[in-house]
Amino acid sequence: MTRIATIPQQRITADAIQRNQERLVATQAQLASGKKANDLSALGSDAVQTLTTHSLLARARAQSTVAKQLGTTLSLYDTAISGVDTLGTTLQQTLLTATGTGETAGLQNSIESAFSQFSALMNTDEGGVPLFGGGQSGAPFAPATLKDLAADPGTDFSNGTVHASARVGDNLDMVYGVTASDLGGKLAKVFRALADAGPFTGPLTSAQHDALQAAGTALDGALTGVRAINAQNGQRQAQAATLATRADDRATLFEGMISTNEDADLGQIAMDLSQQKTMLQASYSVFSQLSSLSLVSYLR
Repeated sequence: MTRIATIPQQRITADAIQRNQERLVATQAQLASGKKANDLSALGSDAVQTLTTHSLLARARAQSTVAKQLGTTLSLYDTAISGVDTLGTTLQQTLLTATGTGETAGLQNSIESAFSQFSALMNTDEGGVPLFGGGQSGAPFAPATLKDLAADPGTDFSNGTVHASARVGDNLDMVYGVTASDLGGKLAKVFRALADAGPFTGPLTSAQHDALQAAGTALDGALTGVRAINAQNGQRQAQAATLATRADDRATLFEGMISTNEDADLGQIAMDLSQQKTMLQASYSVFSQLSSLSLVSYLR
């Protein structure tokens, strides 16, 4: 006599349904998240490489951020240093004109205006922090007008001696800071000499003529130093831009590696979903047919 054993077959089919449901749920989770797995441990042998790459990516992004922020700071340096160069050049032309013609009309105002600009540029800040402070929080240059200059212009500077630096790469620190006394020390002495020789309100005296010539010569040397500092700053700007680009390129490379290890293949997921749905529907159909079997149908 033939026995129809439906219960074991139903159990086998039920287990198959459960496995197909689990696979379908996992595939749907991949579709929703776009990731192969919910955590690194589920990546198997790729987990260690992926974790290391995440660390390298974080470092590259941090270096890129530092380099770009440094680029902004160096741009502010460029603006301020170029401003000092411009006012010095303009003042130099004014002094040459005065010594050549002997006329002083507007000379005193030009000197005082140039000094006011000089004072403001020395105290340029970035987010409330003096750009040329050398690590000090207060204004690095105290005098606001020619009358406020001390007998020794060097004492008017209160900046520190720290030259700011930034970590822009692996074991690579860029020293970029410029202090007010480095940038404007010689120019302050020129302004002190002009203040002592003035005021220039009438025809030039012989002493004033000689003082203007000496100031012009000293100003030429001071501007040479300013331009050298600006050239160094320009080199640092170019280096910072290059380092930022390289860090971005490394970040893009690491992102691609992580994507390869972590991101799901949406095309493959679509095929898997279709196949798993078909298998699950087939399992339901078989289970339904087994459940409807009855021995009565075969005893008639």
